[in-house]
Amino acid sequence: MTDTLTPVLTDNWDQERSWTLSAYEERGGYDALKKALDMAPDAVVEEVKDSGLRGRGGAGFPTGMKWGFIPQDNPRPKYLVVNADESEPGTCKDIPLMMASPHTLIEGVIISSYAIRANHAFIYVRGEVLHVVRRLQRAVQEAYLAGHLGKDIHGSGYDLDLVIHAGAGAYICGEETALLDSLEGRRGQPRLRPPFPAVAGLYASPTVINNVESIASVPSIIEHGSEWFSSMGTEKSKGYGIFSLSGHVNRPGQFEAPLGITLRELIELAGGMREGRELKFWTPGGSSTPLLTAEHLDVPLDFEGIAAAGSMLGTRALQLFDDTTCVVRATLRWTEFYKHESCGKCTPCREGTWWLVQVLGRLEQGQGTEDDLDLLLDQCDNIMGRSFCALADGAVAPIQSSIEFFRDEYIEHFRNGGCPFDPAASTLFATAGARA
Repeated sequence: MTDTLTPVLTDNWDQERSWTLSAYEERGGYDALKKALDMAPDAVVEEVKDSGLRGRGGAGFPTGMKWGFIPQDNPRPKYLVVNADESEPGTCKDIPLMMASPHTLIEGVIISSYAIRANHAFIYVRGEVLHVVRRLQRAVQEAYLAGHLGKDIHGSGYDLDLVIHAGAGAYICGEETALLDSLEGRRGQPRLRPPFPAVAGLYASPTVINNVESIASVPSIIEHGSEWFSSMGTEKSKGYGIFSLSGHVNRPGQFEAPLGITLRELIELAGGMREGRELKFWTPGGSSTPLLTAEHLDVPLDFEGIAAAGSMLGTRALQLFDDTTCVVRATLRWTEFYKHESCGKCTPCREGTWWLVQVLGRLEQGQGTEDDLDLLLDQCDNIMGRSFCALADGAVAPIQSSIEFFRDEYIEHFRNGGCPFDPAASTLFATAGARA
């Protein structure tokens, strides 16, 4: 693999009015669509399979394989649904992509829909980001006017309608089956599986659900070929991805690079940690993944490397915290989020996240005991793997890992009768005095 930045999805972000159709087509936009329409749908599926593209939304499931699960002998309509409900703390790659270059996603939607023989596609967007919704709606309008969407696209005989759907603002709707319930007009709650969406998804019809970045990667694969894509990355984690660095680095932002780059390399590209401070802990895939520490700076950021280190690559939302940060307070804030966003469908999550907040709050205030740490871990064990979806698993992941790596810090809280860290010191724009 290479260790340099690889601008593909982000290549046109610095272009003037990059979100417009004219700017996108100036850089070869929609050339991949015309190439795909000259291919058989099954050939497009095979090209994506051969590329080794894995889902960029967190799970890392092979995208082409997911497409292949669609039963083409099913007489019901086929649907493509793009999961753009990005709302986990720290995760911030899909919204910048849709803002800077919505046509990259739309072209990917058209090619992907053609591959699975879908005539209707939906982009489900987080409702709070109204600016993104409006930008997507305008880009879809431009695509219709240019003949990239609608009836008989470019004389191919293929029809596709694309709908931008704004969610009502619920983190649970990022779970694919809860998203489907919401899209159908019901309260967003996860479904029991089987049946899986590929067999009975939207409106009980065969449905493919993919993340924004997964679908946006398809045009470059069709344009340049599967070998080009698979030449980047590592043996089992092919291609490139957007790494979102936030927190205590000098230049937080989006860094697109081949999978397998290390955090040490990304921190260097981001201008290093705050002056005079050292990395304490970080999340490799958003706040729902187990924490890692400075000992893991050289772990390859690919699916296998991060899994071997005991965490998940997830959405590549790299939140970096230096030695001014209280790990107990950070973990409590994340847990409060998951408690608030639990849909309440299953008891382990509905009740369990509430109790996690109670115990963590006591510990953070210095009112707990060492027995509370064992109680907290026992609660995590009773929640993990026992809920309808992965929200509850994500809630316990930072708790278990923070106790594993920073048990002494938890103990220090109740021995000192409170948090030993000054909250002002960990703010991103802390004053010089607070940093001292």
